[in-house]
Amino acid sequence: MSTTITLTGAGGQIGYALLFRIAAGDLFGPDERVRLRLLEIPAGLAAAEGAALELQDGAFGLLEHVEVTDDPAVGFDGADHALLVGARPRGPGMERGDLLSANGGIFGPQGAAIAAHANSGVRVTVVGNPANTNALIAAASADGVPAERFSALTRLDENRARGLLAVELGVPVSDIAGVTIWGNHSATQFPDVAHATVQGRPILDALAERHGDVRAWLAETFIPRVAKRGAEIIQVRGSSSVASAANATIDHVRDAALGTGERRTSAGVVSHGEYGVPAGLISSFPVRSVDGEWRIVEGLDPDAWARERIDRSVAELVEERDAVRALGLL
Repeated sequence: MSTTITLTGAGGQIGYALLFRIAAGDLFGPDERVRLRLLEIPAGLAAAEGAALELQDGAFGLLEHVEVTDDPAVGFDGADHALLVGARPRGPGMERGDLLSANGGIFGPQGAAIAAHANSGVRVTVVGNPANTNALIAAASADGVPAERFSALTRLDENRARGLLAVELGVPVSDIAGVTIWGNHSATQFPDVAHATVQGRPILDALAERHGDVRAWLAETFIPRVAKRGAEIIQVRGSSSVASAANATIDHVRDAALGTGERRTSAGVVSHGEYGVPAGLISSFPVRSVDGEWRIVEGLDPDAWARERIDRSVAELVEERDAVRALGLL
């Protein structure tokens, strides 16, 4: 038995960072063999083919087969997991409507190809930005595939938040648990620590020992830094996040497949009205993975301060949904 994984944008930097970790067993463990389908646009085929050659040279014991294609029917054939990494980045002078339209031309056909060719139990993770709305477009185009099978990556935001908190408190990142990302994977996202813990104690108590006015520190320092971390990395290294995005994708898909137990994490999943988020939107929530399915954790009861920030990010998702609907993409 082996698992078939389709990776779009396989010739790009995040795809390149993902491939070798998947082949090494970081995704599903040391006992699960994998087959890779690398789907690219024609201009990216050579880079994907080069990556395939390197995978062969790596002699990975778990890697059964690699196929490179620019045909979605071939790329998604028999896929158990689809990682939609390739997306149209926002270029100079490009309006948001132009970006949404360009990505609709990518993710709509990919959703249709997934419905037509992937395995019936396929799970789809959208990494390419704007991830939430790209996932919404793909799910709407995948006739017959439940929207619950589609998720958008917000684990990178959660990992960033946990990493920053660990540095702030001088503890290993493994000691930080229960951080939630709400809303959109954008500058409006809300990294919520109200129910987070550090070494088992409420993290707000630990932060209060360092910052008398915790709310002010969260609003003025922590939340903006999490939201702008990607821009900070671009400024420092001269290019966007690659390894951390690939790592978060591994975390997300592994949790989806293997389960989280009682541990909460964050993912963009379809809303059924939980926490007042309009049904049908793909929004980030606190989630657990149970029996291969993301389940929203209810009952966290955000206070008015948190509610305002959640509503602001959800309003942006509504605007994006309405924009793509006006473009005829939904």
